Amino acid sequence: MRILIADDEPTSRLLLKAIVSKLGHETIVAEEGSRAWDLLSSGGIDVLLTDWMMPGIDGPELCRRVREGTGDSYVYIVLTTGLDHPEHVLEGMGSGADDYLIKPVDSFAVQTRLIAAERMTELHGKLARTQAELERANFDLLEQSLTDDLTGLGNRRRMEEDLIRTHARALRVGRTYGVALFDVDHFKLYNDHYGHVAGDETLRNVAACIDFIVRAGECAYRYGGEEFLLLMPDLGLGDSVLATGERIRRTVMEAAIPHAARPSLPPFVTLSGGVTSWSPGSSLSFMQVVEQADEALFQAKSAGRNRIHAAPGSVGERIEPTAVSR
Repeated sequence: MRILIADDEPTSRLLLKAIVSKLGHETIVAEEGSRAWDLLSSGGIDVLLTDWMMPGIDGPELCRRVREGTGDSYVYIVLTTGLDHPEHVLEGMGSGADDYLIKPVDSFAVQTRLIAAERMTELHGKLARTQAELERANFDLLEQSLTDDLTGLGNRRRMEEDLIRTHARALRVGRTYGVALFDVDHFKLYNDHYGHVAGDETLRNVAACIDFIVRAGECAYRYGGEEFLLLMPDLGLGDSVLATGERIRRTVMEAAIPHAARPSLPPFVTLSGGVTSWSPGSSLSFMQVVEQADEALFQAKSAGRNRIHAAPGSVGERIEPTAVSR
């Protein structure tokens, strides 16, 4: 164990150091309380052997500080005091000490305290590791519950939670956000021709294309079936939801996933998309924003598919016209 001895009396300090070192433990010494606290704050201390009276910070105050904040690791504290002040023991235990030694100390008394300290710190270490493992497991379960099993994107539940949070923040701080909704063109024909296993693989590939394009802070979700949604929080003045949707459309088409069953060119899997944005002052709810994107998607499909349409008034609606490769 790594043991800190805090004592301003040279004789007592040297005696404790000799005993602890002989027992095979690493020893650090501090001649006053402030220095002891600095060492404790840096971490890595298993046991504190502290005198009652010290310059700067006394023993009880040192105990209180340790218990109030030295990280997740447990520091076992042994308070040393004179035989003529037994009331110090109770006060020290109330301040956070685990045990006490009466001066002058002897090797046997120190050894018994350190055996108890080793057991206690090992127990706290096991508890901390178990808690960390439980927290990781809970986090993994939460991630699984918010992730679409097929594509690895966020699922409908995560999408709704993020939309609620994004919309609330936009209302609070007056920010603009965008939503894009995509649909894989002629996907039923694809499944009928290639089979559902190939269809699932294509959905994974399309999801990977979308995920590749999204910028930091943006998030993509599987909206349902062959539909995907992209949430774009905090749109700036130069941002264009139409341009973002167009980049995703081109990326999917350039992946050149064969689609021999589609009734029109190109002979590849393509996307149709609808984009929109919410700006400060709008009375729309987040679900109405999604409905706007869905309406723009319907228009894109009605116009021949493999294209992106923007809802009226969307950010960057006319910055970059939709370029359709056929």
